[in-house]
Amino acid sequence: MGGALLVLVLSGCGNEAGPTPKQGGEPGPDALPVKLDALTADQCYASPRTQLPKGCEKYVTEVANVPGTARKRANDRDPQLVAEADKLEQAVGEFRGAGCTTVPDPGGPCTQALVDVAGALGSLKKQVAAEPTTS
Repeated sequence: MGGALLVLVLSGCGNEAGPTPKQGGEPGPDALPVKLDALTADQCYASPRTQLPKGCEKYVTEVANVPGTARKRANDRDPQLVAEADKLEQAVGEFRGAGCTTVPDPGGPCTQALVDVAGALGSLKKQVAAEPTTS
């Protein structure tokens, strides 16, 4: 009986062993250039006209996180970066609004939406590269 009680007491301590690790989530605004480099290496960015729209769902999901991070990075000091973030958010909205995550063939409005996403992402990346680093 004493051994079972000891096991119960010790197993209860496992939940209190220290601070809870933070969840993954969106990287901070200073990580934006790295994220942009990764996204612009994707085939959905490099050749959006030949990609299957449904095959770019994960890419578009990742791109959708960029406008918020860009706005945080702009921090009311870079209205051009905010404008580029708005354009990117609109392009992602067009892709999603057209139901492109289920479209199996290139062409039509979904391919144009991918082209728009790539163009807006490229413009935002240029704006980030042109600004001084934040520290």
